[in-house]
Amino acid sequence: MKLVSRFSLILVSVLIVSGCSSFQHRDQMASFNAAYGLGNYDSALETVTFETSDSRPVNPEERLLELLHQGEIYRLQGRNEQSVQSYDLAEAGMKYLDTGSLVQEAGEGFMALMVNDSQRNYRALMSEAVLVNTYKGLAFLAAGNSDYARIEFNRANDRTRRAVDYFSAEIAAQQAALAGEAAKGGKNRASMVQKSLRSDELQETVSRNYTSSWSVFPEFIVPVSSYLHGLYFLANALDGSDLERTATSLKRVAEMQSDSAVLAADAELAVALASGDLSRADLAPQVWVIYENGLGPVLEESRIDVPLFLFTDGRGPLYFSIALPSYAPRPAVPGNLLVLGDKGTAVETERISDMGTVINTEVKERLSGVIARAVTSATIKAVIQNEAAEQFGALGQIGAAIFSIATTQADLRGWQALPNHWQAVRMDRPDSGTLTLAQSSGSVSGTIQVPDQPFTLVYVKRPTVLAPATVITMDLQGRRPASLTQIPRSTGPAAASAPLHHQKENEP
Repeated sequence: MKLVSRFSLILVSVLIVSGCSSFQHRDQMASFNAAYGLGNYDSALETVTFETSDSRPVNPEERLLELLHQGEIYRLQGRNEQSVQSYDLAEAGMKYLDTGSLVQEAGEGFMALMVNDSQRNYRALMSEAVLVNTYKGLAFLAAGNSDYARIEFNRANDRTRRAVDYFSAEIAAQQAALAGEAAKGGKNRASMVQKSLRSDELQETVSRNYTSSWSVFPEFIVPVSSYLHGLYFLANALDGSDLERTATSLKRVAEMQSDSAVLAADAELAVALASGDLSRADLAPQVWVIYENGLGPVLEESRIDVPLFLFTDGRGPLYFSIALPSYAPRPAVPGNLLVLGDKGTAVETERISDMGTVINTEVKERLSGVIARAVTSATIKAVIQNEAAEQFGALGQIGAAIFSIATTQADLRGWQALPNHWQAVRMDRPDSGTLTLAQSSGSVSGTIQVPDQPFTLVYVKRPTVLAPATVITMDLQGRRPASLTQIPRSTGPAAASAPLHHQKENEP
């Protein structure tokens, strides 16, 4: 009876607001993607800009998604200081990705279980947090600030290292909090939830209909972040321990992508440097080209009918629908990049990491917590339907059914400025310093000039075939600001990189 009373109080408000947030997000992201896909970054930025003032400071948890999109657009425009500022705020909005906040964050009450996840503030993935630190590291390198770049690449690596422990602690905290919420409805309801979660039938249903086709890594990793961590320390090693960091990161990435000749060669180089068999002084000036290609996966809703054990008299399960988020791929720009040097020498980029595999690996690590929340919510709603039917007859049953349908929706929000995949290649710097970038089809995209320096990173990002490629040519040692261009050349003036002022913290 108490449960139905609580249900009655929130039914009207849920029916009014349910879906509004998701529709607003879809409209916003449709506008963002329309501009972003054409490389119109000024217009894309307008879609994720919001008003602030001294009397109304930014709430980073409420504005997390906009901040993530802003940070990357600013970086692609060469506005590195603004990029770091947006990403700093985004990090402040992701403090829950910290084991110290798990108990508080996992303590979801009745209302949180009853409404759509899309009604809550956006909850970033750990892989997104790792990429925030990686993009900040790139922004600092582009501004010629090696010290702060070092901090961010270390933070990205530290997040990756701690991720598995975080996932385990998160699941345990969530399950304890959900069990406590279920127990508020009495021992029977708590027993229903536990019996359903332990059911082989439920696990088989989820596996068969949800995770069976996923491609995942053996363990959590964001390969491009670990790769850039390794390259940074290869170029900036102060001692043998830094070279060991390089070797550790590059070997780990190569092991995750065992078919990559590029990653294998870089790992071999790192091991030779760490062991003393090779000195950096013996190397010809090196150029790495990293190509961030296409559009990353977007969320779709997967509805699965799962068995719930709602009776204690031996009767079998009843089937109720739960809504889970699943990731659907978006297009990549076809082909690879050809990088041509002097006298027609050429190398070709190869794929080193898929964003979809990164996300699927993380979601699979966290899946038991996601399922526990969905099953607990579905059980409570099923009990509501039964009690509403008993107390109010057909009208109550219809109202409870409408409530359940309106609130059983997956959260489909996500950071949509991420790529489909990354490619990479390494080559000696040509004597002339001139590199020509071309599509593997043979069409020439444009030329760039590589300064005479020991280690250069050419970072290329192209979201679609309709957008130009943004090319940022950076000194991996951070001794000078980067150059930024678009190829084919943009008619508008390129934004200049600006020096950054950033609070320096202790390195992890």
